[in-house]
Amino acid sequence: MRINERRSLWRRLKPYVAVFDPPLLLLLALLLTTSLVTLYSASLGIPGKIEDQLRNIAMCVLVMWITANVSPQNMMRIAVPAYGVTVLLLVAVALFGTIKLGARRWLHIGIIDIQPSELAKIAVPLMLAWYFQNQQGHLRWHSYLVGALLLMVPVGLIMRQPDLGTSLLVVAAGFAVIYLAGLPWRAMLALVVAGACFMPVAWSMMHDYQRERVMTLIDPTADPLGKGFHIIQSTIAIGSGGLAGKGWTKGTQTHLEFIPERTTDFIFSVYSEEFGLMGNLFLMLLYLLLIGRGMMIAASAPNFFTRLLAGAMTMIFFTYAFVNMGMVSGILPVVGVPLPFMSYGGTALLTLGIVSGILMSVQRHRKLVQT
Repeated sequence: MRINERRSLWRRLKPYVAVFDPPLLLLLALLLTTSLVTLYSASLGIPGKIEDQLRNIAMCVLVMWITANVSPQNMMRIAVPAYGVTVLLLVAVALFGTIKLGARRWLHIGIIDIQPSELAKIAVPLMLAWYFQNQQGHLRWHSYLVGALLLMVPVGLIMRQPDLGTSLLVVAAGFAVIYLAGLPWRAMLALVVAGACFMPVAWSMMHDYQRERVMTLIDPTADPLGKGFHIIQSTIAIGSGGLAGKGWTKGTQTHLEFIPERTTDFIFSVYSEEFGLMGNLFLMLLYLLLIGRGMMIAASAPNFFTRLLAGAMTMIFFTYAFVNMGMVSGILPVVGVPLPFMSYGGTALLTLGIVSGILMSVQRHRKLVQT
């Protein structure tokens, strides 16, 4: 009787559980478990962090499940409205957004503040995938020009806030769609040359704090107790971990509070100090497997739209991890990008939950989408 009851319960639960892609879900579970272990150490003396992060993870899983239940056909239907609403919200931020810490990134609506640039991480690649799907079969050079304009409008508005980190993520996801849509190598080479020629102009357009971050990257020792302090202490923490690390909760740089933002953007420094090179290799292996799974889903996607969309979502994972690790290691400027599924915070986890849900939706519905 009990066996029959269990089978009946599984039959009722199976449609809800089947939306998750097992390999992807396993990798996310390992990353989130590693995050909680690291966050416990990083937040010693800061009550409530673990409980808050558990709630954030629960919301992430819920959003992931909801997104995974949305078919790619429905994603195509909402692509244009989502892009239009996102651009309008970004314009609203530019006109009358809330200024916090010197940046105008938030929009006050009713009793809540929203950050429309987070929506752009999903809406922009979604729109570009829809556009190139409709252009499939008769792509011309002007098709890629229109795609570039669709990308640069929201990116320009985000840069104006200013928010360099989010701009990089949106550009990476958007460019992934344009590249996978068949952007010729000659066009890519022209973009590289044009970008190099534009560098002096870009430098003159950058805010003072952005130029200071670049100069700090080049020589953090020029101001070791000021602007270079965070990078210097972060690299000390990473290097002092050695081969096997100092041990869980035994990181001196962490617990003597030399590492800035140790629960959010610089949590990789905490992890490196306590788990060393071996721990870093394990973490990077998880990210490589996560990116590899995303690429497999993109490669097996049944049509142009889903391939482009899955490729862009995978690129988001890569950009998050690469920029954050490079930032805290001193090889990239500090731009405020969290480490995916590791850093404390709800907004980034919700975005990553949607990204993961889109990949799961593509994988789940691949047999239902007509080629």
